[in-house]
Amino acid sequence: MKTQWLYDELAALDLAVRLALVAQLGGRAVFTTSLGIEDQVITAVIGTERLPIEVVTLETGRLFPETVALIAETEERFGIEIRRFFPEEADIEAYVEKYGRNGFYGSVEARHACCHVRKLKPLARALEGAAVWVTGLRRGQSGNRAATPLTEFDTERNLIKVNPLADWSIDQIRAFVEEQAVPVNPLHARGYSSIGCEPCTRPIRPGESERAGRWWWENDEKRECGLHVPDASDDSAIPSRS
Repeated sequence: MKTQWLYDELAALDLAVRLALVAQLGGRAVFTTSLGIEDQVITAVIGTERLPIEVVTLETGRLFPETVALIAETEERFGIEIRRFFPEEADIEAYVEKYGRNGFYGSVEARHACCHVRKLKPLARALEGAAVWVTGLRRGQSGNRAATPLTEFDTERNLIKVNPLADWSIDQIRAFVEEQAVPVNPLHARGYSSIGCEPCTRPIRPGESERAGRWWWENDEKRECGLHVPDASDDSAIPSRS
């Protein structure tokens, strides 16, 4: 990965200052939250510091009730709005007609198609016009994310992508949550380390990676929904500091 000024500066800062710097980059900054424990840490800082970073979530229509309830609780706790982006009804109907409502269990193709309709297309609307995309990705979440950089340029979406928790451990995350009394999804206490759509998520077993409970019926260890797997990225495209 090419080292850029933004990466270098963020690496030396704590989370609050990292996000404050991101908010000053210029243009619309958007944080996409799935309401997982990492995302709750970022939301807490954005809300507490009153940073001009929009907080949005992809309301897929298949989320756990606990996740949906946490949206409202988080908004009230931090005095912010979490903007919801839903899939298009016509897209859902077309998917169900072709694969069935739970057709994603049948093949990787069908599962990718469901993620495309319920997550990727709403994400495109959420990021429309954005200059900066903030995520809760961490290197410790899975082997597939072990090389997650603090910053990268997403050439597919033509924006700067910032992963401010990339170098945080799960122990750091939990310590922050406890110290700051950050509300978290009660499913974490039931063994769900990574929480997505209800039919596609299970608790992890001892010794499994944090994301092993996602799309567990597939054999591919690099399984992802496609949100964070762009066609290409190039850190050299991050503009130099003026």
